[in-house]
Amino acid sequence: MKMEREIEANKIRMELKEEEESEPVSPTAQYLSSSTLSLCILAILEFEQVLDDSLLMQLVKDVFLSISPRFSSVMVRDENGAKQWKRVEVKLINHVKFPFCPSGLSPESYDKYLGDYISEIGMQQLPQSQPLWEIHLIRSPTSHAACTLIFKLHHSLGDGFSLMGALLSCLQRADDPSLPLTLPSVFLPSKAKDESNGSIFTRVLKIFSTVSDTVLDFCWNFVKITTAEDDQTPIRSGDDGVEFRPVRVATMTFSLDHVKQIKTKVDATINDVVTGIIFLGTRLYMQELRHDSSNAISTALILLNTRVFRSYESVKDMLKHDANAPWGNYFAFLHSLSVTIISYMEKLRVSVVAEDGFIDSQKLKSCVEHAFEVMLNATVETKFLNSH
Repeated sequence: MKMEREIEANKIRMELKEEEESEPVSPTAQYLSSSTLSLCILAILEFEQVLDDSLLMQLVKDVFLSISPRFSSVMVRDENGAKQWKRVEVKLINHVKFPFCPSGLSPESYDKYLGDYISEIGMQQLPQSQPLWEIHLIRSPTSHAACTLIFKLHHSLGDGFSLMGALLSCLQRADDPSLPLTLPSVFLPSKAKDESNGSIFTRVLKIFSTVSDTVLDFCWNFVKITTAEDDQTPIRSGDDGVEFRPVRVATMTFSLDHVKQIKTKVDATINDVVTGIIFLGTRLYMQELRHDSSNAISTALILLNTRVFRSYESVKDMLKHDANAPWGNYFAFLHSLSVTIISYMEKLRVSVVAEDGFIDSQKLKSCVEHAFEVMLNATVETKFLNSH
């Protein structure tokens, strides 16, 4: 009898432990990791010095894995068929890759090698039997860095804000490593103050406008998805299965001071200027390859972060139940070419992910750079005319 009680007690403790280590998988995460859709995020870090293999393994073990339980969990189904995140033992050898790199090549040749490697791993599926992430260390000097670190993270682990927070949590301040990492805050006006200053009629009109715009957008999207279709252009092949084709990545760097100069002149936001540069560059690319595509119908797809946040938050804060910017997937589609933008050290880095073999990523890159020069030169010329 005593032995049976001990067995039952051990069983209860194991069930409690399993329950503590399990977490429900959100509907968005399940959608992003299904038989019909599987999305991954590639984050690329460039280093001025070559990173030591043993140091990288130690950092992954001591720092990266401790950031979030998602990095040591897999998706499993419970007895009710619901998906749960379950903690497992992580075997780093299955996740951290050190690919063989040819020696004696020029930086430009290594640029091509890196692009080919990114295209290759971007098409590979992550094994569902282990945590959904990989890290690849490319120990070859490109034209941008001495070595390159590639994080391949499944989108079900979190969205860009969560995963960028995870990567930033691996870093320390250069001036004082003991202090937490901080980034500039964004000022958001108080809604209550704005609403109190308006009349009842103004508030009712604003609500009506919001509702009507939402209904119109929904109807337009429904028609667009079901009946209307974009024209075939130099940036849209219209072929089936395009999501399964290899991609090519091209990056470009702009001076943030020059972007701010354009922003001030046209009285817009930095996001407006960057969007204008990308749209103009894309249009120039389309016209260069096919002149009649200037009148083609093309739809842009924009990903929006739906969190209301003012600044960067640490992963520790994001994991709290009452977090202002919680961990997970909190993004939405607004209404195909993928463009990612990040700014640091007074530089604006733009990355273009294009369908390999259909879109000439290098030509597109030169068109976007030309668009930036056109906008910047127009600003300078306007300033010169105004001064005379």
